[in-house]
Amino acid sequence: MAVGPEHQVNYHPIKGFQLGTTSAGIKTPGRKDLVIMQAQVGSTMAGVFTANAFCAAPVHVCRKHLADDQPLLLVVNTGNANAGTGEQGMADAQATCAAVADLAGVASSQVLPFSTGVIGEHLPMERLLAALPQAYAKLTESGWDDAAEGILTTDTRSKGASCQLQLAGNTVSISGISKGSGMIRPNMATMLAYVATDAKLSQQLTQELVREAAELSFNRITVDGDMSTNDSCILVATGASGVEISAASAEYQVLRDALVALMQDLAQAIVRDGEGATKFIAVEVAGGNNREECLAVAYAIAHSPLTKTALFASDPNWGRILAAVGYAGVEQLDVDALTIHLGDVLLVADGGRAASYTEAAGQAIMDAEEITIAVDLKRGEHKEVVWTTDLSYEYVRINADYRS
Repeated sequence: MAVGPEHQVNYHPIKGFQLGTTSAGIKTPGRKDLVIMQAQVGSTMAGVFTANAFCAAPVHVCRKHLADDQPLLLVVNTGNANAGTGEQGMADAQATCAAVADLAGVASSQVLPFSTGVIGEHLPMERLLAALPQAYAKLTESGWDDAAEGILTTDTRSKGASCQLQLAGNTVSISGISKGSGMIRPNMATMLAYVATDAKLSQQLTQELVREAAELSFNRITVDGDMSTNDSCILVATGASGVEISAASAEYQVLRDALVALMQDLAQAIVRDGEGATKFIAVEVAGGNNREECLAVAYAIAHSPLTKTALFASDPNWGRILAAVGYAGVEQLDVDALTIHLGDVLLVADGGRAASYTEAAGQAIMDAEEITIAVDLKRGEHKEVVWTTDLSYEYVRINADYRS
């Protein structure tokens, strides 16, 4: 059960970008599990990927194709990660690209493959290849809803966002979908995300924008601290709106801010649907000397099993938060100067429990579905925020049964 209400997304079609979805029966018969996306000629694509050294075969292929060519198609399968599969996994990813390229009449290097699901099993290539023509035949600019469903694994609901901007007297649209529920950790945060806009961007600017927006969104979420082998985030710019954006243009900052906000919506949707999640937690750390120490403190709290289980129990055991701040590794931390708030309740000041704190006040905050933990280190001007979940019995059940 996800945290918060599910919102119906009104996807704005992106001119020059189509999506088609079908069922290949990769893991579950009848379930939507295969998606093809195609951008018009002249579009730019860029991506950021997992930092896991055991990255999946499709991640290797994506990086190479992005470096060697100008890709126009994406193909995504769920139910199987094609990770930890050696030479056969690479061959399967390349064969998938070749089959899609044949359908579209392009070079194999213009196709980017993506997989998500169980690690260490080979793709059922006969079923996957047989279903590709079905997905390709369904390509449409209105295919966002089906695609959002088709990329899910343990997610309980689809995740999407869409917006429109007025730039240079014209309408520019941005739409995106993401998937992720467990094995969520920054760099990247198991997730996939696909965002498209009809703005015209250079290849370099597309890469800069996706890197920056991912850093402020998908690299600020965590469910369990486990880094996936398959994480990928792709930005596509078709240019079909006719609005050309450069880093020096007046419209750049508006587009950049809208893209960051949309990707933060997609990232927070992953946290809200975290495996077994019953609470959505924002960990805000201010007053740091630099970004790194703010994030170190935020992740120490967000990854603490003791803190996360206390959140699940709605137990205001503030000592667990205090301990996490203390072991985050901030050099020469003045514990007498910093403060910790739970919502609007002051928990810690002057090196210990705040004189004004009451258990009843702490309990009232912990009973809520959405909670903010705020730390002020009182040593600088930097501020960062990380979004996370509690840790529940259901999380253990889901992951204990994942391969069954």
